[in-house]
Amino acid sequence: MPSTTPIPATPEQLLQVRYNDDGLVPAIVQEHQSGQVLMMAWMDEEALRRTLDSGRSWFWSRSRNEYWCKGETSGDRQFIRHVYYDCDGDTLLLAVEQEGRGACHTGSFSCFYREFGKGDPTSPESPQ
Repeated sequence: MPSTTPIPATPEQLLQVRYNDDGLVPAIVQEHQSGQVLMMAWMDEEALRRTLDSGRSWFWSRSRNEYWCKGETSGDRQFIRHVYYDCDGDTLLLAVEQEGRGACHTGSFSCFYREFGKGDPTSPESPQ
């Protein structure tokens, strides 16, 4: 089983993150080893702090209006290896070790399994 590794962040680094008018910032999740993009979710300041402190990915659910730790119900957990913020501070990138089937609630390894021009698959498959 992968281990959790808290990510140290300085107050100055945390101040670089620019949240939108709803207090959220998009977080792109990428598989650490392969570089495959797994998903995108939203974080507020608390979700970012939880992620950095715990070494697990935490997000803000806009539809449920609550925090969620990826994999707590599905078992498909994400263990943080690196967290980056972009040059403008308005997007985060989480490099994770993905455990279980994958990141997508459909059962696919990545949420990005549908490709324009290829038709709509009847079941999700992981692009490898």
